[in-house]
Amino acid sequence: MSPRRNRPRSTDDGSREPAAPAGSSLLQRTEPYRGEDWVVRTVAGAADRRYRCPGCDQEIPPRVGHVVAWPLHGAGVEDRRHWHRACWNARERRTTAVLRGRGAPRY
Repeated sequence: MSPRRNRPRSTDDGSREPAAPAGSSLLQRTEPYRGEDWVVRTVAGAADRRYRCPGCDQEIPPRVGHVVAWPLHGAGVEDRRHWHRACWNARERRTTAVLRGRGAPRY
């Protein structure tokens, strides 16, 4: 097994990658979705809550890693959506009309 790299990787021109600013999260990024920019954050799933994924309409069990996404110019916490990682990656290939059964909850 080779040792872990403790120094930043160099780019093609030999310069080193810039360090992340203090206080920034490397797990947060901005991605396009439905014609606008969304802030996307990968979470480890430490919460003891269940969330409903808007991509597949299935529950995300407690303590399971997933993605939280919200519009860049959104209103706040109520605009956050919790997605399975695979569902977020396939968001452009999925339809928005999810058919539910009669007894299914509407979260």
